[in-house]
Amino acid sequence: MAGLVPPGTTLLGNEATSAAAKKINEVQKKIDYMDLPCPIPYEELHREALMSLKPEHFEGMRFDFTKGLNQKFSLSHSVMMGPMEIPSQSSEAIKIPTAHYEFGANFIDQKTMLIGRVLTDGRLNARVKCDLTDDLALKANAQLTNEPHMSHVMLNFDYKGKDYRSQLQLGNGALFGASYIQSVTPSLSLGAEVFWAGQHRKSGIGYAGRYETDKMVAAGQVASTGLMALSYVQKVSEKVSLATDFMYNYFSRDVTASVGYDYALRQARLRGKIDSNGCTSAFLEERLNMGLNFILSAELDHKKKDYKFGFGLTVG
Repeated sequence: MAGLVPPGTTLLGNEATSAAAKKINEVQKKIDYMDLPCPIPYEELHREALMSLKPEHFEGMRFDFTKGLNQKFSLSHSVMMGPMEIPSQSSEAIKIPTAHYEFGANFIDQKTMLIGRVLTDGRLNARVKCDLTDDLALKANAQLTNEPHMSHVMLNFDYKGKDYRSQLQLGNGALFGASYIQSVTPSLSLGAEVFWAGQHRKSGIGYAGRYETDKMVAAGQVASTGLMALSYVQKVSEKVSLATDFMYNYFSRDVTASVGYDYALRQARLRGKIDSNGCTSAFLEERLNMGLNFILSAELDHKKKDYKFGFGLTVG
């Protein structure tokens, strides 16, 4: 019977077994669960989709000028002229002409960032970010206004671990919140959040997940408030990305989905989208020269007969 076995059969079988075992060992070596990357903050789960689908649209004319006094300190001036939409019971938007000026001061170094803005309508906006240690950071946002019950302050303490992030939020109106996100694999991270709004006597809990590779980012989020958010970004090439998102509110039964693109040219960036409500938008940023950018913004809502167009210049 030994003569019936072709020569080399046992050797080939051993080689195949050895190759399979080697491949399994390589896969196991690639995933070191004790050396996972640190995930992005919980509040930035949909960061790529938001950057592509929701740029800062505006209507009318905008001019921004920033002058650096030294390497850390700079001043900014902004002028905006355009219509402002006021609430109405009609399906069509009602707008009144308005204009305002904004003065700002910025201080930025390696561990501290201070940004302040004062508007002619009396509003004061402030942002603070300070790295208390290499792993612990303090963030603060505040808006002060002469309108009653419209001022607010929010404090965030962010802790960055080796493969996880945690955040504690404190705000006026007895607002408390906490979140935690953990890397499970090199590409997958899972997290949860809780919050309590004492002024409104409301609480909630949420769960989220994010999967990321070199070519795509997918994120999902669900909360006890009835909100579900999904987003997906596909990197087609080094310059082109496609993005989509889906928002659903279980209690109000509101559903919104959108799809868009993000095209980065050598001296320009073009973003656009269309959503399930029939609203289309586009946003163009073009660098005309060093420190000089031209901006075009357009948003068309055929259902509400609301058409917004804007252009601006950014200097500095």
